[in-house]
Amino acid sequence: MTTPDSRATCAQQLLANSARAATLTAFVGLDGFVDEILRVVDKRESAESYQPLPTITRLAERIAAAAGRSGNLELVRQLTKLGGNGPIMANALAGFGLKVTYLGTVGYPTLHPVFNDFAARAEVHGMASPGTTDALEFDDGKIMLGKHESLKEITWENIGSRYGLDKFTAKFSGSDLVAFVNWTMLPYMSDVWEAILREVCPAMKAPRRTIFFDLADPEKRTPKDIARALDLMARFNQYFDVILGLNEKEALAIGEACGVRPSAATPEALADTATRIAAQWRVGTLVVHPVASALAVTAGQVSIVQGPWTPRPKVTTGAGDHFNSGFCLGKLLGFDNQKSLLAGVGASGIYVRTAQSPSIAELAEFLARGW
Repeated sequence: MTTPDSRATCAQQLLANSARAATLTAFVGLDGFVDEILRVVDKRESAESYQPLPTITRLAERIAAAAGRSGNLELVRQLTKLGGNGPIMANALAGFGLKVTYLGTVGYPTLHPVFNDFAARAEVHGMASPGTTDALEFDDGKIMLGKHESLKEITWENIGSRYGLDKFTAKFSGSDLVAFVNWTMLPYMSDVWEAILREVCPAMKAPRRTIFFDLADPEKRTPKDIARALDLMARFNQYFDVILGLNEKEALAIGEACGVRPSAATPEALADTATRIAAQWRVGTLVVHPVASALAVTAGQVSIVQGPWTPRPKVTTGAGDHFNSGFCLGKLLGFDNQKSLLAGVGASGIYVRTAQSPSIAELAEFLARGW
């Protein structure tokens, strides 16, 4: 579990390895969104002042009361920012100093302006226009309303024609970290993985490296689709150290698809569910990050840390992606699961408080200060 000593040790090791982080490379894809971060008005006090709806439950009650009658909801924009699991995670990795290449729906043939700052710190390539997300944020979570039409353009054929298979193969085969995220919203992602396993992986001569997967709320996908995706991810074990990252809701959805149901709503039950999923689908490391903690399972061994939960986050959209970036940073630096989890919850904790991606020095300082 989390102790001041464990946080301090993790902080010291991060600082000791900051120069090494700058030598690491990452190849990340394949989504991309323009995010509008919004609050829902509960009571409007004046033209400039309002009280937001505090919880998703209150929103549900407001919507339910409109059934058979109609209703009106006012949305207030908090900020517009780059979005998508891939760009947020990749931008956070670049903030740690890694050399990052990004490929996804960030604008084509020209980059969408919301990604310009990202492109200044990473090598960014677009294959299609970005999707858009209206992210309704509440004190107890968020509701993501997305428009995903352009994500249908992420296919193996378009990777070849709009980016180039030679370039893709070079980046995929030579990067220290490969990350494919947002499987749920990319309808042809499984086909892309299958093509990579068939056409790219057998010819690779690079040392064993790390590959990270994130499904991104698979509730709307069928059990057959989920099973295929998990099988494909497991096949990458032949070539990579495979990490699958899930939030709590995603872990329960994957467990349901696998016939693994938690016995109770407790951290211990979630750890048991994660262990059984990892064993069934042969995932190298399975990571689950609820709001206030995180756990990782490798070879049946479970590590759990408490996170720096705050009741008043500045932003929550992208918190999981920052956790993923911190955890992957730790694994790339050779940390064990506990220290990697601490790097993950620390990166997420800074982001939800500031809406900014931290440097390694800022992450180390936050961990050393404690919560």
